[in-house]
Amino acid sequence: MRRGQMHMSRDALDALLKGLQQLRAELKASTDFPVHVLEAAEAAKAAVRLPDKDATHLPLFTIDPPTSKDLDQAMFLERRSGGGYRVHYAIADVAAFVRAGSPLDAEAHDRIETLYFPDLKVPLHPPSISEGPASLLPGQIVPALLWQHDLDADGNVTDSTVSRAKVRSQAKLDYHGVQQDIDAGTAEEPVALLREIGKLREAVEAARGGVAVNLPDQEVTLKDGSFRLSYVKALPVEGWNEQISLMTGMAAARIMLDSGTGILRTQKEQTDERVVRRVHGIAKFLGIDWKPGVSYAALVNSLDPADHKHMAFLSEATAMLLKAEYTTFRDRQIPDHTGHAAIAAPYTYCTAPLRRLIDRYTGELCVAACAGRVPPSWVVEALDCLPCDMARGKGKVADRRAVDLAEAAVLKNRVGEVFAGLVINTDAEDDNPKEGMVHLTEPAVMGRITSGARLHLGESIQAKLTRADPLFSGKNKILFNTV
Repeated sequence: MRRGQMHMSRDALDALLKGLQQLRAELKASTDFPVHVLEAAEAAKAAVRLPDKDATHLPLFTIDPPTSKDLDQAMFLERRSGGGYRVHYAIADVAAFVRAGSPLDAEAHDRIETLYFPDLKVPLHPPSISEGPASLLPGQIVPALLWQHDLDADGNVTDSTVSRAKVRSQAKLDYHGVQQDIDAGTAEEPVALLREIGKLREAVEAARGGVAVNLPDQEVTLKDGSFRLSYVKALPVEGWNEQISLMTGMAAARIMLDSGTGILRTQKEQTDERVVRRVHGIAKFLGIDWKPGVSYAALVNSLDPADHKHMAFLSEATAMLLKAEYTTFRDRQIPDHTGHAAIAAPYTYCTAPLRRLIDRYTGELCVAACAGRVPPSWVVEALDCLPCDMARGKGKVADRRAVDLAEAAVLKNRVGEVFAGLVINTDAEDDNPKEGMVHLTEPAVMGRITSGARLHLGESIQAKLTRADPLFSGKNKILFNTV
């Protein structure tokens, strides 16, 4: 679902493009790779060896945005003869091309992750690899880490394993097309099973206390030479697809914990009583019935972002979730805390190695563990540095600031106008908050707002635009005042 689309004037478009160039320069994000890295990529392509295990018979398919070429995951879903399901999940084998200590490896450690901007992307690896022989594009035989998950009839995982194999995806599908086919009942069974398995996994997630905050995303897209800023609500198929990835990340975490060496994505529970009381107070203020004994996760999962009161609560209540971290361990010295509070289970990143550095390492650890082998020395030696490396990633900063630029560009020529909005956030430390965030329905903007009187979370207000400057050097490129 898309709403709040807004086109830009020519001068606003020019300002946005200039702002994006400045942002990339500030982040030192370049689409160009050094010559020696490109040469190393060509040499790696020529030297790659396919695994002995042949899984090219599996009719794998990918689900990605239509223009994507760096395809990390492909799947094939089937029913098991004795009941339940089997999920075959192929992950691009980046380590087959990127050797430890090579120029490709050094460049990946410098870039950390692929960065996405409205006008282009800055890839982690040279496109000659990530959009070529390492990608799970249809029709080509490529090396992969092939996961096999067995599930019972209720969607619980009974067994997971991973090994290297050569695979060949047969179809490149997109989210909208898959959703339409599933809804129409025309999807072939391996695709149609994604809904069946995805819904079961969502139920399993809810039962274990996982948190799913499904707020619409702001999205900036370039189409026909014009940028558009929209609120985008994820399609159900995107959630089902994510469940396959989450299932794999949890399986990988369990495999590493059992083997005694690994790196997890961890998040602790919120225990600050002041924060807990505040979130409960927000729910009460907004008229949300948070019954005794109902967990935070259960409440969040029951809310509908289409309800303005619910959206305000969901936007504000993320304070309950502490910042996630990376936790490493080796030699069976398991850390005290291994869980991820929002997922409600141990978890790790392992399904996007073409776009995220750490996934290459977790994949190697899991392959070694499942084969009963000692993990490669280059992986173990990197464990102490990986948390610091990943902390240097600029993906979230790039995403947020690109949207800020687009918002300011959309509103550049509308300073002085008044817009209808909803207060979705207020300053947490102020008992009489006069600053916060406003969510506009039209255009698709969320901006900073100040008021001469107290701001009430969840209230509908009239917001006068006082600043909209994509090239403003301060924190708030957009600023509103209440009328």
